[in-house]
Amino acid sequence: METNANTTTTDPALLNTPAARAAFSATQLSVQIYGALTAAALLAVIAVASTGHLVNPFMWVRAILLPLIAVLLHRLGVCVSQGSRRAFERLRGISAVFPIAIVGVDLIPGVCPWWYAAMQTLCVLPVVRIALTMRGTALRAAFPKMR
Repeated sequence: METNANTTTTDPALLNTPAARAAFSATQLSVQIYGALTAAALLAVIAVASTGHLVNPFMWVRAILLPLIAVLLHRLGVCVSQGSRRAFERLRGISAVFPIAIVGVDLIPGVCPWWYAAMQTLCVLPVVRIALTMRGTALRAAFPKMR
């Protein structure tokens, strides 16, 4: 038997509490900020490359892929606000691991210049906010642990 991953799996009343609504709003705002920051980082890479400075393939790939991840985060956030437990668990996991992976790779010597690593660190700060929001009491109450 197949199930739709986007089906509501939690009590709708728990999703409509003021605290849950505030958590969903904070998540969506964080996704928008993340998208804007990563788009600005892509524009910065384009500007640096157009002035003749060195931009390595890693920087190009990362600068192009990170704004695309905003679409994934947005979609997961929408599904969470509609009550999808699966999306909640995925967004919760991604938002915890993603910032660590981004910053961790940037800290490898020689991978990218310091300004790019700093920009990427700034870009993932909204994702840290999503991770904290996903672990807050409002959403833990809306998505109680399944046994």
